[in-house]
Amino acid sequence: MKKLLFAAAALCLLTGCQTQPTQLDVDKELDYCATQVNKALNALRQADGSYDFTMQPRNILQGDSMWNCRKASAQEWCSGFWPGVLWMTYESEKTAAVPLDSLQKVAEGYTASLSFLASQPAYDHDLGFLVINSFLKGYEATGNEQYKQTALAAADTLATLFNPTVGTILSWPRHVKDYGGHNTIMDNMINLELLFWAAENGGSQNLKDIAISHADTTMRYHFRPNGSCYHVAVYDTLSGNFIKGVTHQGYSDESMWSRGQSWAIYGYTMVYRFTKEQRFLEHAQKVTDIYLKRLKETSDDWVPLWDMDDPRGLQAPKDASTACVVASALLELQQYVDADKAQTYRHAAKQMLTDLSSDKYQSRDRNVAFLMHSTGHHPAGSEIDASIIYADYYYIEALLRLKELSR
Repeated sequence: MKKLLFAAAALCLLTGCQTQPTQLDVDKELDYCATQVNKALNALRQADGSYDFTMQPRNILQGDSMWNCRKASAQEWCSGFWPGVLWMTYESEKTAAVPLDSLQKVAEGYTASLSFLASQPAYDHDLGFLVINSFLKGYEATGNEQYKQTALAAADTLATLFNPTVGTILSWPRHVKDYGGHNTIMDNMINLELLFWAAENGGSQNLKDIAISHADTTMRYHFRPNGSCYHVAVYDTLSGNFIKGVTHQGYSDESMWSRGQSWAIYGYTMVYRFTKEQRFLEHAQKVTDIYLKRLKETSDDWVPLWDMDDPRGLQAPKDASTACVVASALLELQQYVDADKAQTYRHAAKQMLTDLSSDKYQSRDRNVAFLMHSTGHHPAGSEIDASIIYADYYYIEALLRLKELSR
């Protein structure tokens, strides 16, 4: 009995007891996503009924109702998210009530527009985002062998950015001079999935070794003692020595940029999935727990400020995309931890999805995206309080994970 009371108290302390668990109708929210996708596809369709598959949705700014699209390219890191949204909608439609004509054909078209990635040198680490979200999601949905081969080729290309002296993948080759050395950003943790997957699906086992080295080195230098992360870690290219931790998209070098922390949560959860190494599970919990603690301290709901140290407090913009990434990660992480921790993480994920599914955050009739109120690159004044494609991607991924867990 004492153990149960302690667990309940710990859960209340971590979550702040801000809200009671709310029943989330996952099928209803997946149907909502399908409806929004259908509206977007109708708007993207050209006069002759075709689509320009080379133009990928990126954002919807305040006052707009339709996706602003950008040319699919290695320089446009968000190019893979829309194909991924389509593939996940295709998966959900196997049981959902809203029909979408020729959805598979459209998903194939948007995915095919990225096929060039398999045959050109790596522009930067975002090759992982581009391929995981399109070709791997498509492969999961269809078993298309060509998708598998494209992903394997891309994994080999991504590995060329690995510096064995440093122990990590170079994130931005174009910024080496700007930062004074080999730079690795926290976002890069997500891209390790491509290397792990490839090593298990016919690729070189060296790809797994590279991914583990990157995760270990990042764990050693990229985090403060409390588990919060820097956005960028800079290393001496020749010696491999760690030089400094700085920010690129956060409020300051020492602040907790919310989405950066979400990449850490998602990334280390994924690394544990592939390695089953206890150190990675422990670190995933550490970076999660500081996020949940700071979220309770700084936000009025389960969606964080864009940076938890923005001195404006609740007057600062929120970032719904962060809540989507964390919710999806927690629904996986809760499967790996003890019962008390699992309860805490499930509760948090469900509350995040409940808030995200409310009128406050869902776009509904206001535009064709799933969600509003994400923040892209605040220091650059870019995509502030907008609908952004990667928020939608991780939102539907989280809903599908929750549906799978409820079976």
